[in-house]
Amino acid sequence: MEAEPIVNQTYVANNIHTCYELGNSSYIILSSTSTACVLLSVVCGTLCAVTIGGNFLVIMSIIYFKQLHTPTNYLILSLAVADLLVGVLIVPFSMAFSVSSCWNEDLFCKVRDSFDISLCMCSILNLCCISIDRYFAVCQPLTYRTKINDQVVAAMILVSWSISALIGLGVILSGLNPDKCEENCSNNILLANVMGLVLSFYLPVMIMLCIYFKIFLVAQKQARSIQIMKTGGSISKLERKATTTLAIILGVFLCCWTPFYFCMTFLSFSHDSVSIAVFETLNWLALSNSMLNPFIYAFFYSWFRTAFRMIVSGKIFQGDFSNSKLL
Repeated sequence: MEAEPIVNQTYVANNIHTCYELGNSSYIILSSTSTACVLLSVVCGTLCAVTIGGNFLVIMSIIYFKQLHTPTNYLILSLAVADLLVGVLIVPFSMAFSVSSCWNEDLFCKVRDSFDISLCMCSILNLCCISIDRYFAVCQPLTYRTKINDQVVAAMILVSWSISALIGLGVILSGLNPDKCEENCSNNILLANVMGLVLSFYLPVMIMLCIYFKIFLVAQKQARSIQIMKTGGSISKLERKATTTLAIILGVFLCCWTPFYFCMTFLSFSHDSVSIAVFETLNWLALSNSMLNPFIYAFFYSWFRTAFRMIVSGKIFQGDFSNSKLL
């Protein structure tokens, strides 16, 4: 019996694909490209362009305007770099995955999986760092500037990217000798998949949810307190707004990635297959998260909107506006 096509080490149902037909036990591109396939390419290309453009604006804004040089924004910058790399590296690979014949475990797909997993992990770790930053800003405001400074943020970013790079490298190096498999190989693969899912997604997400729940309780207590001075109350309000915005970013991340990870978890414990359409829909929903974050910043932060307009209009090239007051 011939093996089913494998995608991300999970079985995919052997059904008809938008851009393929099955011949000689392998997928081949259709000689006449269908309208659905063309539309798929256009949508994927648009997603790629918007992801790169939006996150480039976030990166340029934080780097150029000194008003945005804050520890929290440096963490947002790191997250934007990860999202930009998703648009540069992952989305093109996924386009090739969707509209070409990459259905086997070759080097091309392994490299794609490596970037995919490492950048996803980097985004999760950056979100963890942001939640820690928000915890100290809201729950311990008096010690925030001493505990969360530029050096601490730089260390957080370095650790996040280092761990992600090591995980990505491990994906490439793993499985280089697939023929050497012991009798308990299936159990080892199952254990590795489960541990990978828990460590790379479920555990960090649970930690972040607990932190934000604690922040929510403290923020509610602050809002009800009648002993807050007017100036202190203003600062607390700004911090709560920043926390709310970043919590929304976390919520959007969960909405985009949770269905994909639930699917992967289900496939790890069952021998059932998933259709190509379902798998790719979940995959593209997850990738769309990298496109949405810049829109969240622009919607909630007026200074990001001002910075975006100045960059897009080319105003920053007409003089030195790095010290401009962003309203």
